[in-house]
Amino acid sequence: MQMGSKLDDDATVVGGPSSAVNRKGIMKDRIDESYDGSSTYPRKGVSLHEFSKTADYALEERAFFVPIGNDGVISALEKIDRQLRDSGRTGLLSNKVPVSWTGKEVAPGFLGLIKHGGLPKILTKPGRYPGFPLRNWWARKWCGTQGLSDTAIQFQGLTVVQVSQNQAAVISDPQNRIFVVKNSGFVAYAINGTYNVLAIVDQTHLSTSIKDTVTGATLGSVAEIKMRSRIDSGKEQEYVVALFLNIPASNCAILQRGDDLELLPAGQHYITNPNVTLRGLFTLGENQLEMPTKDIFTRDQVPVGLRIYLKWQLIEPLKLTTHGYNTPYDALRDKTQSILTQIVAHLDYSSMVKQRSLGPDNLEDGTDPSSAFLDALRTRAMDEMHEAALEYGIILKDLAVIDRQFKGEIASTMDKLTTRALQAQVEAANVDRENSNKVKQEEGALAVARIKAQSRNTQADSEAYSVIAAAKAQAERTKIEALAQAEAIRLTAEADAQAVSVRAAADAKVTDQFARGMEMRRVEVTRVQAFGDKTVFVPTDGTGVQMGNAMAVGMAAGMGNGLGAS
Repeated sequence: MQMGSKLDDDATVVGGPSSAVNRKGIMKDRIDESYDGSSTYPRKGVSLHEFSKTADYALEERAFFVPIGNDGVISALEKIDRQLRDSGRTGLLSNKVPVSWTGKEVAPGFLGLIKHGGLPKILTKPGRYPGFPLRNWWARKWCGTQGLSDTAIQFQGLTVVQVSQNQAAVISDPQNRIFVVKNSGFVAYAINGTYNVLAIVDQTHLSTSIKDTVTGATLGSVAEIKMRSRIDSGKEQEYVVALFLNIPASNCAILQRGDDLELLPAGQHYITNPNVTLRGLFTLGENQLEMPTKDIFTRDQVPVGLRIYLKWQLIEPLKLTTHGYNTPYDALRDKTQSILTQIVAHLDYSSMVKQRSLGPDNLEDGTDPSSAFLDALRTRAMDEMHEAALEYGIILKDLAVIDRQFKGEIASTMDKLTTRALQAQVEAANVDRENSNKVKQEEGALAVARIKAQSRNTQADSEAYSVIAAAKAQAERTKIEALAQAEAIRLTAEADAQAVSVRAAADAKVTDQFARGMEMRRVEVTRVQAFGDKTVFVPTDGTGVQMGNAMAVGMAAGMGNGLGAS
C-alpha cells in the first residue's frame, strides 16, 4: 500500500509511526507491534478492519520539513537553511561570528534566537555576540536562547520537536491536519501557516483512568488531545483531535466506525481519525459479583428476592458489543433474571424456606419433594446460563443463590406458621436428644460397672495365682535346701571317714614304741583340753567296762518295773 500526499482522511492511526525519520520503514500498514499475533485475542473469526491501519500525514513529502537523524538538530537546521537559500528565500542560520569578550552569550548545547524583520535567525555556535556595530542589530531583536535538547521549540514559524521513548508529540500542520511523532523528531519551517505542537503526551501515565462501573477493576487509561480553533464569530472552541489509550495486559478496547467494530489488544495506542470512536474498554480476566434480583413469585404467589453469586470471564468482547451490551454484567443480569423467574415459579414457599442457600455445596438426598426443583436450580439454571452466556462471548464459571428474602403479608403469615412448625420440630428434636442422652448415660454407667467387675475378677485371679506361685516356690525352695543339706552331710561324713581311715593307716605304719607312747599321750592331752581337767574318763575295756554294763542293765530293769506298776 503506497502512501503519499493523497492520504484518505478516513484512515485511522492506531499505535502509529514512531517518527517521520525512516519513511520507507513506516510507510506500511501497522498495528501495534507489541501485539503478539499468536495471542488468544482476537480469537479466530474476528477480523481486523481496514480502519485500524496506520496512515500519517507526517509521511508526506513536505517543503522545509526535515526529520532529526543521528546527526542531531543543528544538522537538520543546516539542511533547511540550504533549502531556503536554494529556493531564493532568506536563510535560517545567522552569519554572525561569536567572540569571547562581550555581548549576548550562547552556551554550548543552546541555540540563540534572533528576530530579524519578523523572520527567525538562529545562532548555532556557542560564544558571545556583541551589540555593535549597530548595523548588525538594525531591525534585529535578541529573543534569548533555547536548549538543543528541548522537546519543543516554536519561534517565528520555525518548529523543532524531538521526543523520547515514552513521549508522543501531537502536531497540527499548516492545513490543520493532525499527526503524531514518537521516539524521534523533526525540524520544520512553515511558509504558509504554522506547525503547532498541541501536546506532549506521557504514554504510560495518561490523564483519565477508566474503571469498570460494576466490579471496580481498572480497564485502562485514556487522554484526549484538543485543539483550539477560531470560528467566524471570533470565538475560540476546543475540538478533540487525538485520543491516546494505554491498555493493560489481559484487557482490550473496542473501536467503532459506523457499523464496524474492531478489537484493539493491550498496549499503547492513539487514534486521530474523527470517524473512529472508542466503544469501550473490557477486561478479559475472571470477574465475580454478588447480584440482587428483582422480586420473583413462587408457585403459591409469595414474592421472594434472591441474592446470587456470579463468576464469569469475557473471552470475545466483539460478540458482547455486537449484541449492544456495554458490560458483561448487563448481559448476564437480564438472562439470569429470566431463568431464575422460570425456575422459582415452580417452587413452593414451604420448600424454599427450608433451604437457606442454594448452591453446589447444598445437595439434597432426594427424599424431599422439592429437591428436584432445587437440583433444577443448580443444574438447569447453570446449563442454560452457560449456553446463553456463550452467545455474548462470556464463559459462566459459577452460579449460586446465597440468600433469599420473602416479602408481603402472605410471606409474613406463612413465616409465622413455618416458624411455629419449626419450633415444634426443634422442641421434639430436643426431647429426643435428651432421651438419647439419658440412654447413653445409663449405657455408659452399665459399661463402667461391667468393666469394674471384670477388673476385680482379674485382680482376684491375679492374687490367687500369686499365692499359688509363692507356695510352689517355697516348697521347691525347702526341697532344694533339704537336698542340699543332706548332700552336705553325706559329703562331710565321707570326708571324715576318709580322714579317719587315713589317720588310722598312718598310725598303723608307726612301729616305734616310743613314738606310739608319745602319740597316746598327745591324744590324752587333746582329750583333756577338749573336755576339761575335771572330767572323769571311764575305761572302755577290762573290768570297769563290764561293771558299767551291769549297772546300766540293772537301772533299765528298774525303770521298766516302775513304769509297769504305775
